[in-house]
Amino acid sequence: MATRLPAVIMDNGTGYTKLGFAGNNNPLFVFPTAIATRDSAGAPAGGSAVSKASGNIATKRGIEDLDFFIGNEAISNSKTYGLHYPIRQGQIDNWDQMERFWEQSIFKYLRCEPEDHYFLLTEPPLNAPENREQTAEIMFESFNIQGLYIAVQAVLALAASWSSNKASDFVLTGTVIDSGDGVTHVIPVAEGYVIGSSIKHIPIAGRNITYFVQQLLRDRNENSIPPEDSLKVAEKIKEQFSYVCPDIVKEFKKYDQEGDKYFQKYQGVHSVTGQPYEVDVGFERFLGPEIFFNPEIASSDFLTPIPEVVDNVIQSCPIDTRRGLYKNIVLSGGSTMFKDFGKRLQRDMKRVVDARIKRSEELSGGLIKVIVNPDKLSSSKLEKSIEIIIP
Repeated sequence: MATRLPAVIMDNGTGYTKLGFAGNNNPLFVFPTAIATRDSAGAPAGGSAVSKASGNIATKRGIEDLDFFIGNEAISNSKTYGLHYPIRQGQIDNWDQMERFWEQSIFKYLRCEPEDHYFLLTEPPLNAPENREQTAEIMFESFNIQGLYIAVQAVLALAASWSSNKASDFVLTGTVIDSGDGVTHVIPVAEGYVIGSSIKHIPIAGRNITYFVQQLLRDRNENSIPPEDSLKVAEKIKEQFSYVCPDIVKEFKKYDQEGDKYFQKYQGVHSVTGQPYEVDVGFERFLGPEIFFNPEIASSDFLTPIPEVVDNVIQSCPIDTRRGLYKNIVLSGGSTMFKDFGKRLQRDMKRVVDARIKRSEELSGGLIKVIVNPDKLSSSKLEKSIEIIIP
């Protein structure tokens, strides 16, 4: 009997793609979900190569369609090729580019024959059935894979959070905060099933933090940054120096009083001239991730802090699931990896929940009143009467 080859795992996110095989602890490849093609405008969104061609991809396409790069190579060749991001806010925006991206992921990076493997792909919450059907069509017709399973990212995140091999720890009930580069979702999961009606979308993610850090550097007139490298520098500063502070006012005071202790220096190289330069990194270290907890500092469009969003999501779920959702809040995605993110979230959520409990106790104290009957009737059943007075 022939041995079954391990399944291929492909997690395509807005910012990064993770590739590997089932059974490995870590992905074999992690690179940006980007593709560089010869045509600067790219193929029209929604145009599927499956509907244009069938059979062998290489023979049906022109040579120009095979001249492309993905991942870090795509970014390196962005000066001579058109750079595109086929996934926007978790959803596939250009199917032709996505098919080419999958093609090189399988043949160039994983170096496997797709017809010999089963495939596990991920999808965002509330993904349209049409998108799932299109994915399956490409995988089966273009790559002739053995089998396909498309899993919701939140359920996989819950399974990945299991810390031991005890059967009692294998719980698929919890609240997943999935924050990547393009989108943040708060997703309640009960017994492995996503409670779709309670999912909330937060328009703050890694890319918004990068833009905010970039804006802070501009406002500070940091002239040493080359204009063509400003976005890249902001991203590197976010990844290398940022953290979540417990109190934004106290943090400002610390930087004002002991600036030498907290200010850092980022060293970069000009992408065109190759000359080195330095950037002072100060308040950007904690102000970037702070937009999750005080979004008004970056924009007036969305003002609800993430702890309140999580609490509202859980409160909108069926009452019998809430205890499990509060007890198992799982962080997933690169934008939740800031130092002390989980600590700050837990503290702020505790404050929100405690305040609601206190309000509930105050209200119930004013609505309920017990009156003892002064006549002391002889019957034990009628010795006391309880009157619930509701104004």
